[in-house]
Amino acid sequence: MTKAMISLGILGSGSGSNMQAIMDAIASEQLNARIVIVLSDNPDAYILERAAKNGIPTRIIDCGDYRTRFPEEAQRETARQLKEAGVGLVCLAGFMRLVKAPLLEAFPSRILNIHPSLLPAYPGMMAWEQAVTDGATESGCTVHLVDEGMDTGPILAQARVPVLPDDTAATLHQRIQVEEHRLYPETIANHAATLEPQLPPEGGR
Repeated sequence: MTKAMISLGILGSGSGSNMQAIMDAIASEQLNARIVIVLSDNPDAYILERAAKNGIPTRIIDCGDYRTRFPEEAQRETARQLKEAGVGLVCLAGFMRLVKAPLLEAFPSRILNIHPSLLPAYPGMMAWEQAVTDGATESGCTVHLVDEGMDTGPILAQARVPVLPDDTAATLHQRIQVEEHRLYPETIANHAATLEPQLPPEGGR
C-alpha cells in the first residue's frame, strides 16, 4: 500500500548538505515527501539559500542573545510555524541547539536527527574529530529520534565507516557525510511509513 506523501520541516544552522540529500531523494522519487518550510537560527546559513533557490519558504528562529541555548519562547514559536505549515515530520539537519519540551510535545516521535558518529559514542560537537583523536578504528553516522538529551534519543538506523590509519578529521568527516546523505532520506522514508497521517492545519489544504 502506498503511503501518503509526508510534509517535512527542516531545521538547520549551516550549509544544509543533508537537506540537499533529502531534496535529491525527493526528486528521484526515492522519498515520497515534500519540504514545506526550512527554519534556521543563523540568518547567514547557506541552508536558507538552498531552500530559497528551490522555492521553499524559510523563516529565521529568533533566539535573542543566546548563542547556544534554544529559549522556550523560541521553541514555542518554531512549533507554531511548523504546525502552521502543515509539517508532519521535523528533520534536524545540522541544527546546533538542543530541542526541548515545547517542540517535543508538539511533535511526539516526529523529530529526527542525524549525528556523525555511531551513537552512543561521541555525542555532541565535532564527533569525527573526537574519533580521530581517540584512535578509533570505526565511525559512522546515526539517525535517531530526538529527546531532551544530547544525541540520546532512540536509534533508528546507523551506517559504519572505517577510520583509516592516515585519516584526518576532515577526510573522515567527508566519508561519514557520504553515508549520511544516503542514510538520512532512507530512514526518513522508513519512519514516515510508521506514522499516522497528520491532520492539515486549520484553513490549510
